[in-house]
Amino acid sequence: MTREDSTSRAELELGDLQRLLLRLIAAPAGVADALAREPALAPHGLDAIIRGDERMTAAERLEIYANAYFYRLLDVLKEDYPLTLAALGDDNFHNLITDYLLEFPPTEPSIHFAGRSLAQFLLVHPLGAARPWLAELATFERATLEALHAADAAALDAAAMRAIPVGAWPSVAMRLAPAARVLEFAWRIDELAGANPQVTLPHPPRRSPLAMLLWRRAGEVLFRPLELLESAALVLAGRPQGARFEEICERIADHWTDPAAAPAAIDRMLARWLNDGLMVRADR
Repeated sequence: MTREDSTSRAELELGDLQRLLLRLIAAPAGVADALAREPALAPHGLDAIIRGDERMTAAERLEIYANAYFYRLLDVLKEDYPLTLAALGDDNFHNLITDYLLEFPPTEPSIHFAGRSLAQFLLVHPLGAARPWLAELATFERATLEALHAADAAALDAAAMRAIPVGAWPSVAMRLAPAARVLEFAWRIDELAGANPQVTLPHPPRRSPLAMLLWRRAGEVLFRPLELLESAALVLAGRPQGARFEEICERIADHWTDPAAAPAAIDRMLARWLNDGLMVRADR
């Protein structure tokens, strides 16, 4: 290493050098494009910080890390979106992720967030346009991942409700647990959601409106389709502030065909919600 090389390296502090290498390795358009956009490398170029030899240039060495960076992201997104992968096949999925990372390069330290905009991207991508249900399938897969990572919370169960005087029930504020959510689709995504992508490739679902409840219980993510009234009640409880129990009851009763049967329906829904651990107290 010459004195000139040593001086060039010394001009970059360690933190600046790390940030420079990150930009080059993670550049969406590749190392060569990124090199042309880095004034920090003037006047000696990449050779000032990475040693090349007769076997491999400095840029070729850096390209190894750039490829490893991309394929690590690709492997993670394959794990996060197995049904989307199965629907598209390896080659199409590879092309989709290449295009996706150009538009949505990772911005968070955790790789967990790398695929959070994939469903949104599929809405405008040609592969999604050819399969208009695919963005909703990706939405379901992302929601499943988010449910797995959602915070724990003390569920409102039957014992907790029994401990509250019945006269106070109307004012009890409750909301959906952090791992629970109501998803609304234009396609019957539930027809694909339980498929094993290693055995059965996802097929086009029926086009029909679907409200789906997705939640986590005992470390497992569960889902089921919702009837209109239950969906409306759970959407109400899904607000950040939740809803009082009397509000939820009124929402159900106002739309029930037979008002006399509404109390029994409310009892059944509440019992199921408490058993599934869907609700937490919103007033504590």
